[in-house]
Amino acid sequence: MVSTPSTFRFGEDRLTTSIALSIADGNTKVIISPEQRGKIRLSAKKVTAIVDKGEAVYGINTGFGPLCTTKISKEETQILQTNILKSHSVGVGKPIATKISKLMLILKAQSLAKGFSGISETTLDRILWHIDTDVIPVVPSQGSVGASGDLAPLSHLFLPLIGLGTVQFEGETITVKTLFKRKNLKPIELGPKEGLALINGTQFIAAHAVKVVDKLQSCLSQADIIGAMMIEGLQGSIKPFYKELHELRPFKGNIHVASRVKSLLHGSEIMEDHIDCERVQDPYSLRCIPQVHGASRNAWLHLKELVEIELNSVTDNPIIINEELTISGGNFHGQPLAMALDYACLAASEIGNISDRRIYLALEGNSPGVPKLLMEDTGINSGYMILQYTTAALASENKGLCFPSSADSIPTSLGQEDHVSMGSIGGRKALQVIENVEKILAIELLTAAQAFEFRKPLKSGILLDEIHKEIRTKVAFADKDRVFADDIQTGIKIVQNKTIIHVINDTCKREDISLQTEYFNEFEVY
Repeated sequence: MVSTPSTFRFGEDRLTTSIALSIADGNTKVIISPEQRGKIRLSAKKVTAIVDKGEAVYGINTGFGPLCTTKISKEETQILQTNILKSHSVGVGKPIATKISKLMLILKAQSLAKGFSGISETTLDRILWHIDTDVIPVVPSQGSVGASGDLAPLSHLFLPLIGLGTVQFEGETITVKTLFKRKNLKPIELGPKEGLALINGTQFIAAHAVKVVDKLQSCLSQADIIGAMMIEGLQGSIKPFYKELHELRPFKGNIHVASRVKSLLHGSEIMEDHIDCERVQDPYSLRCIPQVHGASRNAWLHLKELVEIELNSVTDNPIIINEELTISGGNFHGQPLAMALDYACLAASEIGNISDRRIYLALEGNSPGVPKLLMEDTGINSGYMILQYTTAALASENKGLCFPSSADSIPTSLGQEDHVSMGSIGGRKALQVIENVEKILAIELLTAAQAFEFRKPLKSGILLDEIHKEIRTKVAFADKDRVFADDIQTGIKIVQNKTIIHVINDTCKREDISLQTEYFNEFEVY
């Protein structure tokens, strides 16, 4: 990530994953400038002018979906916009994480503030109030097919504007009716097109994609570090990470990973100790880290680039260009992100898959000096044997989740919406896979640290040595069996809190060490 601004101007400034997350965390304040407010007012006036003319324009004075040919009178346009929020609030399943709901508000505000949606200042200011005061609507996780926008979840997201639904506020779930009494608020009266502008869009998919970009990048970064630790613990070769090799097949991700791992292993007595050993080559899970991790890095980069475009786009429908040109198009269709999320899902799964293979490798006892099952007194002790059962189960579960959601489409809206993206499902699924990968990496972290102990008194390089020290402040060396579930939970917290990334960054700063590569800004900045 990068340093984020203290203030963000909706509709004007370029939104990135890191800025969106900073706003969601309350570290960046949001405003709409007077200049942008002028554009928003002008867009709303254009909608009013269209209504006054009486010519049929989809979603402004017509019904929705297959009812697009049904003309709505000027007097009924307000009822139409309120009814669409009610009728489309059909979500089911567990609520999504509160932070993802807040991201949805942030992303929708950015899109509406562009000035092409006909939204009123009053409605947009109420959305900003929800963001500023951390009053976050409860949104069910299921019900969107990812085209015509994320209709059901966005409807639930904006029910509070008209006095309906539930919200998370100050640690409790309350009805909007209760919220309005506490805050002395009244429902918003939606004008022409406003309801449709609110619920058309890709913000459910995009909010999940923001989380995928952040969490997958963390997994990729930690996989490099943990993989380097395992190479050291098993005394693998450093040659597969030489730049001379990767210049002959110059994929960005491969070059970035190889350079990082080589730098992490720099100055290691453990690596120097076997530089002239008789082993010719390592198994793929060690030797091919640049190729496998690198391929997943490339998939992540593709998603990051598409997400940044989406965060700064107008995705509702119809789009108000001017009074004469209103376009009913397909900017709400989730396919651009849906396919990339499926790609990222596979990329994440592969990181967990190769990590499981390295764990298995560590248990085999084929590396000189490292005992089978990572424990000297086995027989009465099972050592680390069963931890790999868990990673095998998680890796297998991920493989089953990798079927691309975007490969499916079920027609909706009586055939009017005859091809849908299913990107909402892909986004939820990608996060589920990444959460499993965090658990696998946590177990590899524990096994790599255990393997390293058998290399003493040889020392690691300064970077990985600091990682080993940090782990040992939280998880002790195991010389006999214990309840390893406790260790695993600690390891998961280490991974989720990005602890080893922070240790590496702090050590680099203190020791004036650089892990920068020629592609650093592409893979480490988002």
